[in-house]
Amino acid sequence: MNKRDTSIIYFILGIYTLMISWYYNHSIILLIIHYILWPFYLVYELLNGHLSHDLWKTIPQSYFK
Repeated sequence: MNKRDTSIIYFILGIYTLMISWYYNHSIILLIIHYILWPFYLVYELLNGHLSHDLWKTIPQSYFK
């Protein structure tokens, strides 16, 4: 996997984390904070269980309905 492939995956995971943040918080300030610290926030959400029970795919689908 070259550097370009990893940067695209990194970007997509960052956007996914922002979708999760907006879904739960609806706050611009928290969105900016979560954008800066998104890898830690994504791990926190995974460990906390906020993405269980198919919410990991329901959250992105809610933006496109």
